[in-house]
Amino acid sequence: MADPLDRNPENVPGPFFVDSTCIDCGLCREIAPQFFALSGESGLSYVHTQPFSSVDTVLAQQAVDQCPTESIGKE
Repeated sequence: MADPLDRNPENVPGPFFVDSTCIDCGLCREIAPQFFALSGESGLSYVHTQPFSSVDTVLAQQAVDQCPTESIGKE
């Protein structure tokens, strides 16, 4: 389970976040590239845009559900 106290500092503010346990498998960026990006600084994924619509939220939640390290969370 992703730890909200261990958020990647590059995440934009909002309910979805990636924590430091990310191994950069790239799955979240494949599922929802409109919300997740690769950091040039850390080499890990982070949330660059929070979802706004219910359809967007479902897509971002799919990334949460499929993350193999459970590094993506939603508050």
